[in-house]
Amino acid sequence: MGWVKRSASEIAKMRRAGRVVAEMHEATRAAAREGATTADLDRAARAVLDRRGARSNFLNYHGFPAVICASPNDVVVHGIPGPYRLKEGDIVSIDCGAIVEGYHGDAAFTMGIGAIAPAARRLLEVTEASLWAGIEQMRAGNRLNHIGRAVQEVAEKAGFSVVREYTGHGIGTAMHEDPSVPNYYPGHPGPLLQPGMVLAVEPMVNAGRSGTRTLDDGWSVVTIDGGLSAHFEHTIAVTEDGPEVLTRL
Repeated sequence: MGWVKRSASEIAKMRRAGRVVAEMHEATRAAAREGATTADLDRAARAVLDRRGARSNFLNYHGFPAVICASPNDVVVHGIPGPYRLKEGDIVSIDCGAIVEGYHGDAAFTMGIGAIAPAARRLLEVTEASLWAGIEQMRAGNRLNHIGRAVQEVAEKAGFSVVREYTGHGIGTAMHEDPSVPNYYPGHPGPLLQPGMVLAVEPMVNAGRSGTRTLDDGWSVVTIDGGLSAHFEHTIAVTEDGPEVLTRL
């Protein structure tokens, strides 16, 4: 397991890519209302890429047909945007990325449509809190396992389960680079975190059991028991002064 130490100039390019991703989040969040289709959200994200002169790292990735993943309710990740029409009470996860000058940003969030059930609201709050707990561990001298352990503790303490089949990852000149970043304690410490390391940390947390299955479209991953799932992600650089989140405005 290896990773590439990024220079200040490389991280500056990733910061620009991250800003585009954050703007894609703003646009899709604004478009995600009752009656909108998940394809409408994809169009909103494409408009940001076009305006900013950035490229999508999702479109055509292993054949993926869109610039965002739109994953409602029991869809954990990799939902394909299409005719599904959002309705009051739904939750939907949006995952997207951008490439600027050859460098990548990648981030995700989950939101409710209109008024959502208290249990769904709690799932969103806990999943986002687990992400920030993981980010807080991204300090030079810690080990990679500190991230997943923090995520797992927050999620499981609240009575939720952490998806294990899908993990975070290194990121830089490719969207997915070493190392893999589990959202749980993997049983070994992993590499030492050092300044210049850039990771995408992305907890996927289920209301029910942690298991998943993939639908016949070959992409959409759903919970094994039909329960709700939430997904939050940021691209973060380890710096001398602690973690810097690159994918927020």
